[in-house]
Amino acid sequence: MDQMGQLPLPGLMQLNIKKSFKLGIRSLLTTCSKEDFSEAFPSFTRAEQEGLHQLYIQVITSLHGNIEEEFESLCLETQVGTVLDTIEQLVEERNINPLFADKTNIGDVQQELSRVKEDEVQHLMGMLESAAEQNRLVRARIESLKKERQDLSTTVDAVDKLRSWSLNYGHISRQWAP
Repeated sequence: MDQMGQLPLPGLMQLNIKKSFKLGIRSLLTTCSKEDFSEAFPSFTRAEQEGLHQLYIQVITSLHGNIEEEFESLCLETQVGTVLDTIEQLVEERNINPLFADKTNIGDVQQELSRVKEDEVQHLMGMLESAAEQNRLVRARIESLKKERQDLSTTVDAVDKLRSWSLNYGHISRQWAP
């Protein structure tokens, strides 16, 4: 809304879509002349034909109104007008902006895209190598811990044997003592 509390004026695209819709719907729902109606219903009396023709015109008029109202409702609900106005504004800004005046070369875009993808591949390869190195270090640490555990187990076994021998020696030396 603008400062006056009124709805902003619709843009050209919004006006064009509404105008096109109305023209399209009118061409689909055209009225039939009394003569054409009389030819379509020759067995009816003149009064019946006129009554049917009036009913037909009322139905067509009502259909026009209902379809246009439904179209307006859908446009408001889906904010078609706002979207079209935004698109129109962006197109206008793009046409005014001198940077957009240069047409983009497809080859340049392809080269830039290839460069970006190559950089991404290099980055991912670096991450993969880093992960592999970290994996190697973790495995080496695990092996080291396994070896330390085995060494500790061997040391515990040796200490247990020494205790056992010491106890046996003490027991034997008491038996031989005078």
